[in-house]
Amino acid sequence: MKILFLDQSGKPGGAELCLIDIAKPYQNDCLVGLFADGSFKDLLAKNHIPVQVLTDKTIQVKKESSFSQGLASITQLAPLIAKVVKIARNYDLIYANTQKALVVGAIASFFSRRPLVFHLHDILSPEHFSKTNRNISVALANRASLVIVNSEASKKAFIEAGGKAELVEIVYNGFDPQKYINNETEIQQVRQKLELEDKFIVGHFSRLAPWKGQHILIEALAKCPSEVTVILVGDALFGEQDYVKQLHQQIDQLKLQNRVKFLGFRNDIPLLMAACDLVAHTSTSPEPFGRVIVEAMLSGTPVVAAASGGAVELVEPGINGFLATPGNPSELTEIINTCIQDKQKTDAIAQEARNSASQRFHVANIDRQIAQLLEQLSVSS
Repeated sequence: MKILFLDQSGKPGGAELCLIDIAKPYQNDCLVGLFADGSFKDLLAKNHIPVQVLTDKTIQVKKESSFSQGLASITQLAPLIAKVVKIARNYDLIYANTQKALVVGAIASFFSRRPLVFHLHDILSPEHFSKTNRNISVALANRASLVIVNSEASKKAFIEAGGKAELVEIVYNGFDPQKYINNETEIQQVRQKLELEDKFIVGHFSRLAPWKGQHILIEALAKCPSEVTVILVGDALFGEQDYVKQLHQQIDQLKLQNRVKFLGFRNDIPLLMAACDLVAHTSTSPEPFGRVIVEAMLSGTPVVAAASGGAVELVEPGINGFLATPGNPSELTEIINTCIQDKQKTDAIAQEARNSASQRFHVANIDRQIAQLLEQLSVSS
């Protein structure tokens, strides 16, 4: 089966990392078409996946765009759509991996007469998308032959927004457990480089954005014992620099300057996670899935997650992790203290998480699910 994958991003986010795993089995019979240049293209090439940047023009439409802005973007996309139609005729199906890719892919699917698969990595909720964007996404997705979602939460939101339930199949993100195995020497070296050998490290791994809730963790930290230190891994995107300033102001007000480290973007996430004593996921709005939660599990580090969206499908409290009410720093403080005081129980939870996640989210199992869905699609069409 020859597949034309489409993705809007030049930078590797969660959806893009997922696409690498999906495209790998088809690397001899696929092309990934990107709507922007950047490091994601290099990452695809490194994994021997054919890739082509299809446009050098920025697509202006955003998640909060109005109807008129959305309409204007369709006109702007015309040359790109024409190019995708031409390319698509050499492939068996179009696989749209992001929202903007869906817009282009759906129109190209109509003109090229190729079936469309849409992989929805988002929760189509008012917190994340304007009404116009939700309506456009659902209307186009309903023309697809298959909609793959990454959680029950994503499926529920899609259907509530008007999506056809019969099109939807749930496939969780896949991971290679081998990438998350680190030896103790490397872990200790990282802690030494961070100058945190004798600290209880709570790691937060995501871009710096208000809804990711780094401020919740900092507020919780203020009431934790002095040996607790937070590392923030990630940086601001999409004009969120004001939030970074707010975080620094919050840290200054709480006199936590020596207990919070900003590490920026890093390429050694599995090792950093393994060097932590706890990984905190603190999103204030529901996450569609929560890659960092599974990554922490595979790294053998206990994880506390905000109890909403896809996170509640991943974490069973007291069995493979901890859950806290979103936006509640007091609960977070309590869980951090529990992890400090009862290390034996916490280590057992982390080990159970690693064992179960290695099976449940193994990339080979996920690839098999997707291959079966695409095969069924091929047979039915």
